[in-house]
Amino acid sequence: MAPLPVGAGDRDPAVMVRGLCKAYGGRPVLHGVDLEVRRGECFALLGPNGAGKTTTIEILEGVRRRDGGQVRVLGEDPATAGRGWRDRIGVVSQGEGAGQALTVRETLDHFAGYRGRSRPTDELLDTVGLAGQAATRVGALSGGQRRRLAVALGVQGAPELLFIDEPTTGMDPVARRGFWQLVRDLRAAGTTVLLTTHYLDEAAELADRVGVVAGGRLLEVAPPAELGARLRRRATVRWREDGGWRELRTEAPAAVLRDLLATAPHEVPGLSVTRPGLEDVYLQLVGAVPTDSEGDPR
Repeated sequence: MAPLPVGAGDRDPAVMVRGLCKAYGGRPVLHGVDLEVRRGECFALLGPNGAGKTTTIEILEGVRRRDGGQVRVLGEDPATAGRGWRDRIGVVSQGEGAGQALTVRETLDHFAGYRGRSRPTDELLDTVGLAGQAATRVGALSGGQRRRLAVALGVQGAPELLFIDEPTTGMDPVARRGFWQLVRDLRAAGTTVLLTTHYLDEAAELADRVGVVAGGRLLEVAPPAELGARLRRRATVRWREDGGWRELRTEAPAAVLRDLLATAPHEVPGLSVTRPGLEDVYLQLVGAVPTDSEGDPR
């Protein structure tokens, strides 16, 4: 395996991974993952719980050691990168990142002291939609507002690359859509975003490209609308005949329709033609992976 380049320039991918492996207690949970994330894009790692998404993102953040493979994030190996590299990335994890007793403004001002560079607090509050809660104690925020505060902390240092792990788990529909717009705004401002999710609609709404992970393997990478192109070629033709439903899966639905219409005296009852959507493709992809290979405990 050729070594990955060091000190990547602005035109090189933000993330480059080759042959990434990880095991817990001797049980493999990542099996030779290859991945690239382009600068300026929003990339979603999509997969069921236990697929290996969180393990992957934590290795890229430099908070978990890998067992094998090569990794470059913003041109450096996260396992050995220093403070200067960490100032260039932002992290929004699943856990709570702030204490409960401080106000929102006090929290942002406090963490600003730990950063080599920091965006102005008022600017951050406006960016994440928390200007009206600046004087509210963190413990009194709603779940959606706490996630917004977590994002404010994640982008406080104006990172080039932002990691977001399961961004909207537990949010109500209104909070989820507000959070989606926040991610769109960050990407539009030039931030590269790598997020993990197991929500199909979230990946479709936010991501330029999606990588489907199951059983510790990256099964496919594509724009959401093109995911599973081979599987999408098969259409389902359905119609009623002799009092019951008949169904045929085919890559040539036009020929099937021609034959049906040629033999029908008037019309074909209940005739429909459908192709697999994102959910259908996703279920077929992850369903092909043996469940006993899934080992990420988180």
